[in-house]
Amino acid sequence: MKRICIIICMLSLIIFSAGLGLADQNLDKLKAHSSMFRKDVVKVADNVYAAVGYAASVSSMIIGNDGIIIIDTTESLAAAENVLAEFRKITDKPIKAIIYTHGHRDHVSGAQVFVDEGGNPAIYGRHNLFFGLDTKLVGTKIGPFQSLQRRTVRQFGIKWLKPNTERVNIGLGPAERPLKGMGKGFVPPTERFDGEIMKLNIAGVALELHDSPGETDDALCVWMPKEKVLFSGDQFYQAFPNLYAIRGTKYRDFNIWANTLDTMTRFPMNALVCGHTRPIIGHDKAVQALKDYRDAIRYIITKTAEGMNKGLYIDELPEYVQLPANLANKYYLQEFYGSVAWSAKAYAVGELGWFDGNPTNLFPTPPREKAERMAKLAGGKDNLVKKMLTASAEGDHQWAMELADILFTLGTDTQKAEQVKITSLRALADQQINACARNYYLTYAKELEAGKVNR
Repeated sequence: MKRICIIICMLSLIIFSAGLGLADQNLDKLKAHSSMFRKDVVKVADNVYAAVGYAASVSSMIIGNDGIIIIDTTESLAAAENVLAEFRKITDKPIKAIIYTHGHRDHVSGAQVFVDEGGNPAIYGRHNLFFGLDTKLVGTKIGPFQSLQRRTVRQFGIKWLKPNTERVNIGLGPAERPLKGMGKGFVPPTERFDGEIMKLNIAGVALELHDSPGETDDALCVWMPKEKVLFSGDQFYQAFPNLYAIRGTKYRDFNIWANTLDTMTRFPMNALVCGHTRPIIGHDKAVQALKDYRDAIRYIITKTAEGMNKGLYIDELPEYVQLPANLANKYYLQEFYGSVAWSAKAYAVGELGWFDGNPTNLFPTPPREKAERMAKLAGGKDNLVKKMLTASAEGDHQWAMELADILFTLGTDTQKAEQVKITSLRALADQQINACARNYYLTYAKELEAGKVNR
């Protein structure tokens, strides 16, 4: 069934590409990608199971002699309850341990459900495991927390978008999933390790926890040497890696992520359980996927650095940095979640900071004054409105939206500008293969319609 699912995905991409415009192709590819998240408890190996499609992330179960081990606990209490109910159809052995691959909400927020079953399970994580929604931290943290929350809602299409129609999926998880108790069930680790490896024997099962930073600094991977199963956490999922998240994130060190993937390729695995999307069964397929992921990240590094050294400015890099065909054609490197363009810009900023090297941008003209001057260049504000409406009518949606933003800054014809921006956002959303971009466009359009945009 797993192979059939992948074959269906690939055939869908080929069929959809024939005779369709780019917008139709991309939207249909994104729809086909949803098959990655159909609900299923996948038997990965003897006594190893992965619950896919019940939440944004994958939750796994390992059955030992006298108990079970849970790896990652989903994003909500409701999702965790559903996963546990499915696992209980397989075994009634008590929960001996919970392992967090990292501290992102979608991996740790259902832990309370598994703890409440009893058995007093040990909870394992890295020494620096960070759960950003911990109420103790939020109450004292100084930073752009509200801005991060707004942008997270937009990236994932939470609250505003109808699942399976407007929100096709979230790039690495299903469009529709239970969110009751989202972020509410985190339980801090009882056991932390700060070395490179921690060897365990739980319920008669030999496990190794390996330091594996990449998407986050607090990440670990889980290796089962006897069964030859590797749990990668979020260092690998079957979509282009989210080297930069548009919800907002600190710089994710590309070199560290690529080096971690390189290390993972050396495990003699028979199966790879991803942090999201379906497991990959078979040594050659799993290792090749990890190598391609590694190579894609290293290509972004090399090509972006090359462009920067040629004197390209940050906004010029996305056009210059394009994956070569041997990587771009791989299913698990399609831009359903991460984006090559965003990654190139993120690498440039992460390595050299916001200044792009152009002295014009050291102290640029303030937005209001610049907008006034742009209006004069257009022949007046009325002409600027006409040009915006013409661009919209001609389907030049990105330019129409940029002109609308100038009018917003001027406070001129804002109703017309708002309607054009809504139209542009909806049109651009339907051109996207990237779920995050689509969800962000559509959510922002809904916020504008409701008069509730807060930048």
